[in-house]
Amino acid sequence: MPVVAIAIAAVVAVIVLIIIFKMVWRVAEPNEALIISGLGARSKPIDGIDSLGFKIVTGKGTSVLPGFQVSRRLRLDSRAGHLEVNCVTQQGIPVKVRGVVIYKVGDDFVSIANAARRFLEQQDSMDDAIHELFTGHLRSIIGNLTVEDLILNRERLTSETRSSAADEMSKLGLVVDSLQIQEIDDETGYITNLGRPHAAKVAASARIAEAERDQEATQREQETERQKASVIRETEMKKAEYDGQVKQAEQLARQEVIQRETRNAELEAERTERRLESEVRKPADAKAYEQVKLAEAEREERISYAQAAATEVQLKAQRESEAIRLMGEAQADATRLKGLAEADAIKARGQALAENTEAIIAQQLAENWPEIVEAGAGVFGNVDNMIVLNGAQGVEEMLAKALTLGGTGLGLARSLLAGQAGSPNGAPNGKPANGLAPAESVPVTAPAKPETDPDND
Repeated sequence: MPVVAIAIAAVVAVIVLIIIFKMVWRVAEPNEALIISGLGARSKPIDGIDSLGFKIVTGKGTSVLPGFQVSRRLRLDSRAGHLEVNCVTQQGIPVKVRGVVIYKVGDDFVSIANAARRFLEQQDSMDDAIHELFTGHLRSIIGNLTVEDLILNRERLTSETRSSAADEMSKLGLVVDSLQIQEIDDETGYITNLGRPHAAKVAASARIAEAERDQEATQREQETERQKASVIRETEMKKAEYDGQVKQAEQLARQEVIQRETRNAELEAERTERRLESEVRKPADAKAYEQVKLAEAEREERISYAQAAATEVQLKAQRESEAIRLMGEAQADATRLKGLAEADAIKARGQALAENTEAIIAQQLAENWPEIVEAGAGVFGNVDNMIVLNGAQGVEEMLAKALTLGGTGLGLARSLLAGQAGSPNGAPNGKPANGLAPAESVPVTAPAKPETDPDND
């Protein structure tokens, strides 16, 4: 409860403050000035003028103490005052002048102060004061001007009126934005009569111009009629000429029709003759020509068939003889190339053996090593139990001795060496390549030369 009471009291206090602020604070609109008078409402000296007995505020807000100060508003926007003056010109001619003056309170503080002292409570009476002020000045100025001046130089009238009323408007705190003379009337018809000579001159000029235009129009009409008659005459002549041309064209057309009909008759006769020729004579000629051509075609066909058969037999015989010749040449070339290849192989083997005997012997040993080992292993054929010491080295030494002491394996190796040494392309002077004595000779059988296929010779 205490919190709610405090909140309500705070809200009430804020509302009261807002109400007091609205009662105290005043804001001047852009088109008005606040005139504040009362306790402490004094303005500062302006342009050498002593302080006023009231305060002027424009375009901002200020505080006003209720009961001690009073605030009033003075409008600064424009106003329009209508003028209607009956006066007499310098020539003694009575005229009625209608116009409008647009004025307002000046924006400076001096003008606002002057207007506030005179119209603050009577702002609606400004129009009457302006009307009376400008009416008097217009009467005095128009009395020194002629009607012609009023008509031809209204700017002089407005400028003199504004100049003569400037001091009084300044004292009232007002300024003139615009002064316009809208209408000038006279009851005697002076202005109307003033314009008649010019109007008569203008009317005369208009009638003269109208008569000249009528004369020119008449001349143009006559000229047009002459041209029209000339055109009609030329038209009639051209029409007659055209009619003659039309008749001549019709005669020519009839002649052309007759000629065309004659030509058609001739063409019809020619067509009949051609039809008879095409339907009777030409079919007969065509049939005879067809028989002749058929006989010639049959004869040509038999001749062509016989020639084709003879040509085919001749070509077949030529192909068979050419095939036999080519087959023989191929077999002969194959036999010759085979012999040359064998001779080259023997020659190359002999050269290789002469140049590198050791390598050839090693190759032969390597190629026949299984037989050599098998022959040497025959030494151990009758051994039941054999103990080998010193591991793999012992086995190697034992095999070497067996090959050395075994007659069969060593004899086979020696026979191979003797065969290489005794070949025609072996070592020179018939000596063994490795310097060993020749062993038992083993006959070496040369490979048999393949027989030549009699079908390929």
